[in-house]
Amino acid sequence: MNYPDFQIDWLRSFVAVVDAGSLSAAAPLVHRSQSAVSMQLKKLEAALGRAVLLRGPRHMELTPAGAELLTYARRMLALQAETQTALFGPQLAGRVRLGVPDDYAATYLTPVLRSFASRYAGVEIELTCEQSTSLIPRVQRGELDLALVSRDKPQRGQFLFQEPLVWVGAAQYEAWRRDPLPIAVYEAGSMARTATLNALAAKRRAYRIVYHSSSLAGQLAAVDSGVAVAVLTRCSVPAGLQILQNLPAEYELPALGAMDVAVLRSKASQRSAAVDAMYEQMQRTLATR
Repeated sequence: MNYPDFQIDWLRSFVAVVDAGSLSAAAPLVHRSQSAVSMQLKKLEAALGRAVLLRGPRHMELTPAGAELLTYARRMLALQAETQTALFGPQLAGRVRLGVPDDYAATYLTPVLRSFASRYAGVEIELTCEQSTSLIPRVQRGELDLALVSRDKPQRGQFLFQEPLVWVGAAQYEAWRRDPLPIAVYEAGSMARTATLNALAAKRRAYRIVYHSSSLAGQLAAVDSGVAVAVLTRCSVPAGLQILQNLPAEYELPALGAMDVAVLRSKASQRSAAVDAMYEQMQRTLATR
């Protein structure tokens, strides 16, 4: 029985769209125009005889056939990259000491590591998860090679994208109705904490700090239990919590800004080919967000 061939370019475009979340964000990752990526997906779906992605107004969702194909597509792309490296490229080795805040790790670092590991299996990655205020001085001291951070100064690192801050609460407890407003905050010096307190002061909303923790898990626990509301990066809000917007006028919470997310590199790592490769991978994957 003759089966259709799945061209590697079709699979590469498919995986890029899944990882990036949209056609426009995927296009730079595969060095094609948005229309060319769309055409690759259409050819893939024609060969498969089924849709692989459902295109909504704001996001794309895998179909059951797409979810099944995705696992094989990743394996095929990884094997191709491994083959090319073995036959044509030098074996990159070494270590990359990488830092990232908890709230950026799952959403933003996962696609970076997935792409990097498939190309550079010989590179060891040492990962540190801390707040940006801790990671920035560690990069400056040379204790870390690279860090994905919310930057504290306009020219700090290589800018990648903006991450909005949002108010979050547990719907069943409606802690936002209490006066003074009970809030959970990060540790002193945290940029999210400073943004929260400044916004409340500008709004002249009475508040009370009832919980503080340096970890994202601690913030989520406080909110999920109904103890407080909190300000989090939008990417870190789990499905079970409510982004607090369009509240009744008397309970309206102050507007918040966004974090400038950047990749920061240490001076001591400038001669490392492994760090070069990771730095380029982070820019290539995340600058399209």
